[in-house]
Amino acid sequence: MRILQRYFGTEIIRAVLFVMLALLALFSFFDLMAELPSVNKGGYKIQHAIWYVCLGLPGYVYEFMPIAVLIGTIYVLSQFASNSEFTIMRAASMSTLMAANMLIKIGLLFVVLTFIFGELIAPSSSKFAEAMKLTALGAAESQEFRTGLWTKDLIRENGLKGNIIGSRFLNVKEILPNHQLNEVKMYEFDKNFHLVREVTAKNATYQGKNVWRLFDVNETSFPMTLSAEDITNVKSQQWNSQDVISEVTPDILSVLFADPDRMSAIDLASFTQHLAENKQDNERYLIAFWKKITYPFATLVMMALALPFAYLHVRSGGTSLKIFSGIMIGMVFYLINSLFSHLGMLNTWPPVFTALVPSFLFLGLALLGLRYVERN
Repeated sequence: MRILQRYFGTEIIRAVLFVMLALLALFSFFDLMAELPSVNKGGYKIQHAIWYVCLGLPGYVYEFMPIAVLIGTIYVLSQFASNSEFTIMRAASMSTLMAANMLIKIGLLFVVLTFIFGELIAPSSSKFAEAMKLTALGAAESQEFRTGLWTKDLIRENGLKGNIIGSRFLNVKEILPNHQLNEVKMYEFDKNFHLVREVTAKNATYQGKNVWRLFDVNETSFPMTLSAEDITNVKSQQWNSQDVISEVTPDILSVLFADPDRMSAIDLASFTQHLAENKQDNERYLIAFWKKITYPFATLVMMALALPFAYLHVRSGGTSLKIFSGIMIGMVFYLINSLFSHLGMLNTWPPVFTALVPSFLFLGLALLGLRYVERN
């Protein structure tokens, strides 16, 4: 069995790598064509576009791993069937359960690789790619908003710790590639949502440890109860600079522009908690978080889907037809996986249910396929 295990593993890994390289080459070409209109804007040159596309490849590896595993495994098992190798293996007392066990061991390797690309490589490369592109494009491509970007955090007694004493709404007109904020407005409320302070600043820079330094600051303080008699108690002050401690960091601001599917589970968990603490809708990020946790195991489901093809002999269709079937099954899985994410948000389904249903549907399809080929 060790020899068979090694033989299965070598052939499947080789086929999966070949399919993955083909998919990456195809989508790299499409991405490069999409980047060409941005070339020569600011300092963005063709080498920047090529580098940007290359940095996006780890994200595609993560997304296409289940599809590549499905197509590669179908190809190998179809070759075994067409050469009668699988028939000989079965005659040598290899049961369906033993074959499935060998595929699971190989699939676990792809599960680990998918986790590594999804959690470590792809999120970091995506952030670096976006930062590189914005820096090369310069001010012409800074994140600028018509009505400003809005976000919210909590005000605590001792900065980031202690009891909650209020909330702060932050509005930013423009975010530069170096995380500098331009035209900043902050509205601070007490626990009863009475406006107590309004702060405007020309710009702000991040100093680290949750500290933002505001420049050219205008601060207006309001009394707890504002009436005609209290209008004289409204105080306005001006400062050259002022430090503000906030839960909002450049990482949280970058999340607002990032595709949740390209974020790591750790970042998603942190941002989801931030939204929950501020009583904001986090459904989209919760679904993305659970998809991030469960998606790597979809490679095992794809292995199970490929196994019935080993029982189909040449008379049931050539290898090319089986590969085409694998491509179509992979595309359907990819589309259904995306579809359920949107359906989950529209129907407020539990995030875990939304993330798991596509994999369970295809696992059921794999079991039905195995039952059919064994009976026939």
